Amino acid sequence: MHMPRSFALLVLSLATAGASAAEVVYELDPQHTFPSFEADHVGMSTWRGKFNASRGEVRLDRERGTGSVEVVVDARSIDFGLDGLNDWAVGEDLLDTDRYPEATYRGKLADFRDGAPTRVEGEFTLHGVTRPLTLAIDRFNCQPHPMFKRDWCGADAHATFDRSEFGLDAGKEHGFDMDVTLRIQVEAILKADDANAG
Repeated sequence: MHMPRSFALLVLSLATAGASAAEVVYELDPQHTFPSFEADHVGMSTWRGKFNASRGEVRLDRERGTGSVEVVVDARSIDFGLDGLNDWAVGEDLLDTDRYPEATYRGKLADFRDGAPTRVEGEFTLHGVTRPLTLAIDRFNCQPHPMFKRDWCGADAHATFDRSEFGLDAGKEHGFDMDVTLRIQVEAILKADDANAG
């Protein structure tokens, strides 16, 4: 039997809506999300620091094995645990946060295993430069939040990049290794609208 075109379009639109309904949005918890980094100091020691302010969201469809992530970092919140070094890092010689106040990572969740992604394929924008960067996900877990009674996901991820490719080559002439290890400790809570919809 031939299906009328209008009815076929209706069926298609309902099927599409049903297929996309499984994707939910999690809002990053700024109190439990701290991007951190490790950088060489002339081959003598490893400097470690973190960023104290960030925001973003994760979109996740565990049934399909798809999703995306966005993390926006306030570069002015850099914290080495040493005020003098923090003041230098936000200045023109390094991050130049007056011109580039934020760093951003956007990517697609990939290579799902048992419902959990194992990497993020995306782009990192730092110091006004955008380059591809893949994060390896070392741990990923979701469970009900004990206080908010909504779904709650957390992850640890890392990647290594050459900071000179982002125009951050301070110390290169003195023998600093340009490789920086970025680590993102993140927790996110299902947005209230999605929780109510479920």
